Amino acid sequence: MANRWIRPEVYPLFAAVGVVVGICGMQLVRNICINPDVRVSKEKRSTAVLENSAEGERYAEHVLRKFVRNKKPQIMPSINSFFADTDRD
Repeated sequence: MANRWIRPEVYPLFAAVGVVVGICGMQLVRNICINPDVRVSKEKRSTAVLENSAEGERYAEHVLRKFVRNKKPQIMPSINSFFADTDRD
């Protein structure tokens, strides 16, 4: 019965859906654990507005954002410069 529904052609689909579910789960855990706007404990929920800008700045400026901040927004810069360069003669 399983061979009828699970064929090798659908393995890439399973992989793509698995990656997406993993990314969503990672973002959910990240938000629950370190987002300053999400308050799970009862003590923290009693405060209406948090005045903790340092924690919010630390959450917004994560490692990946700091890494790509000064990079050029190109996927393959060497190929882009090869085709954009007009002095190849």
